[in-house]
Amino acid sequence: MAYISFEDHKKQLLKDPEFKKAYDELESEDVLIRCMLNQRIENGLTQAKLAKKMGTKQSAISRFEAGNSNPTMAFLYKLADALDVKIKFSISG
Repeated sequence: MAYISFEDHKKQLLKDPEFKKAYDELESEDVLIRCMLNQRIENGLTQAKLAKKMGTKQSAISRFEAGNSNPTMAFLYKLADALDVKIKFSISG
């Protein structure tokens, strides 16, 4: 059995229009999660410390960072406030 690299497999999958559409829709969510995670680490905060600062549970932070939640706008604004960052949204057509 021949093995292919992850990148080669991803390239093959992205040729499928339905897969590419779903992949592209998740890109902005992934960028947001990575930015917030990096900011938490740069601020020297554990998930537990960040949760306490936000008034939520550590498990909520964990689910967010793992991409296993559908956060509300209120959650995102509390998160940004606790990390001392601003979130900017843009809509393009």
